[in-house]
Amino acid sequence: MAPMGIRLSPLGVAVFCLLGLGVLYHLYSGFLAGRFSLFGLGGEPSGGAAGPAASADGGMVDLREMLAVSVLAAVRGGDEVRRVRESNVLHEKSKGKTREGADDKMTSGDVLSNRKMFYLLKTAFPNVQINTEEHVDATDQEVILWDRKIPEDILKEIATPQEVPAESVTVWIDPLDATQEYTEDLRKYVTTMVCVAVNGKPVLGVIHKPFSEYTGYKVLALLDVPDKSQEKADLYIHVTYIKKWDICAGNAILKALGGHMTTLSGEEISYTGSDGVEGGLLASVRMNHQALVRRLPSLEKTGHK
Repeated sequence: MAPMGIRLSPLGVAVFCLLGLGVLYHLYSGFLAGRFSLFGLGGEPSGGAAGPAASADGGMVDLREMLAVSVLAAVRGGDEVRRVRESNVLHEKSKGKTREGADDKMTSGDVLSNRKMFYLLKTAFPNVQINTEEHVDATDQEVILWDRKIPEDILKEIATPQEVPAESVTVWIDPLDATQEYTEDLRKYVTTMVCVAVNGKPVLGVIHKPFSEYTGYKVLALLDVPDKSQEKADLYIHVTYIKKWDICAGNAILKALGGHMTTLSGEEISYTGSDGVEGGLLASVRMNHQALVRRLPSLEKTGHK
């Protein structure tokens, strides 16, 4: 890789604008199959086939099913994002100001993508906690059905069920990351994201680029990428408050590939409770992460200049 690159940005919404190229498991599925035990799921996988009731009765959920639905949700949300952008009728408005004083924008693309993604996941897993960036209307009872089929490429890499208690699962949805860029028609930065955390630890991450012709593959800007247009970096530093739906999917993917994402002080990020992270962000791969943490005070000061 090139010499160390450092990215400093005050914009939480842009943290993973450069991180998506499709979906994780196609390119790095070999990593995914053996990584669940490393994420604190505990115990051995249960045997036998997972019937429909396993995901619907509030007891146990199969993470293979969660991955399948997460991929589908990201793609369907992306379809809405692309359709609205190509119609050029965005109905853009501001939800208020970010902590940095910028407009927190929302468009029809955000709203419609959120609706598709949220209700697909909620219908498939009604007893799982789902957190999303956009407001969900409590009176909206849309049902978006899933055919309960797990794609063969997932079954090939994860042959046995990976079941966890439903109450231990938290799903984070970002229905349109990089809304500012979306309004400016900077399409290459736009993503839809889904992350699944178990007991607060990110175990599944999906980042989909709805405008990219490069499909079926998910990698990070911190990794070697076949796409020559994808920007590269060795580490990522973010020095201000950031929302968990912006970072959870990237955290899961980094973790699956041996990378690290922590606060600037080196603390692991828990994906339960509040929806924000106050302690900044450091993400790295193929580097001594703790050594980077020890060097951060001077880098953090640079980021505030």
